[in-house]
Amino acid sequence: MLPLRLSIKENQGLFPERDFKVCHGGFSHRSVFDLKHVPDTRLLVTSGLPVALQVWRVSEDSDIIEAVSTIAVHEKEGHLWPRVAVFPAVAPRVLHGARLSSLQVVDLESQKTMYTSGVSDSEELSSLQVLDADTFAFCCTSGRLGLIDTRQKWAPSENGSPSPGSGGARWYAEVGGTVQGPGPSFASLCSDGQLCLVDPRDFCHPVSSVQCPVSTPSPDPELLRVTWAPGLENCLAISGFDGTVQIYDVTSWDGMKGQVEPLFTHRGHIFLDGNGIDTAPLVTTHTWHPRKPRTLLSAASDASLHVWDWVDFRPSH
Repeated sequence: MLPLRLSIKENQGLFPERDFKVCHGGFSHRSVFDLKHVPDTRLLVTSGLPVALQVWRVSEDSDIIEAVSTIAVHEKEGHLWPRVAVFPAVAPRVLHGARLSSLQVVDLESQKTMYTSGVSDSEELSSLQVLDADTFAFCCTSGRLGLIDTRQKWAPSENGSPSPGSGGARWYAEVGGTVQGPGPSFASLCSDGQLCLVDPRDFCHPVSSVQCPVSTPSPDPELLRVTWAPGLENCLAISGFDGTVQIYDVTSWDGMKGQVEPLFTHRGHIFLDGNGIDTAPLVTTHTWHPRKPRTLLSAASDASLHVWDWVDFRPSH
């Protein structure tokens, strides 16, 4: 069933009968906070509360998404859910953990543990990202960033400490481009709107640290998102502060500090109610189209779903 917000008859942009077709479906008895597809398979991995990782299979000969197994998780705190990433390989592996101390890599088929951090560090994780067959990146809610090579014992290349002046704020990060390439690779976003670009060859000195013009600190830091555009060099998007998604070009940010302005702001999730008052649901996530460089998809807390293009209004040179 589609959310009611997508089924309204007035001012429709997306039509249930035309734009949506339910191909497969399933039911989870747990809340789902994250979902990852296992490349080159029909498998999905979900994470949520109560704490559990579930493996699902999209059926080939029916419309069912069925739960096939559960990956053991040893978290003690009920309010933390494991972050998840997938190592694509002939034998896929799942990376998961809610804290640095609980990080592990599990073979999906045998469920054998292939790697653990082996540390007692209890820092809480906000994001995990697989970079290649052996390497992954992590971001802690404190702003701590690191790169891990699973072929070695736990010896992360990292910034070592939270960014100064964060004052209890929470962070989320994503790596863009190749780690070995020139220029910044980590984009790290704070719940107060601070955005740092970090070259992993020098974690201790951010390439730039700017302030994005957000109306208020994020009301739910779990929803912070910063994403690199796969088809545009040096472009990224942020959301999780209000009903907007902001697009930035970081080309000229080398050494920059202070406030910056977005190239484009998508305000489509903000609308006027019957009394003419702005009603602004919170954007819960966004993602870039893998092949159309200026197309994004965003969703909000009112169940609205937008597919949209953005325009660079700067004069061409």
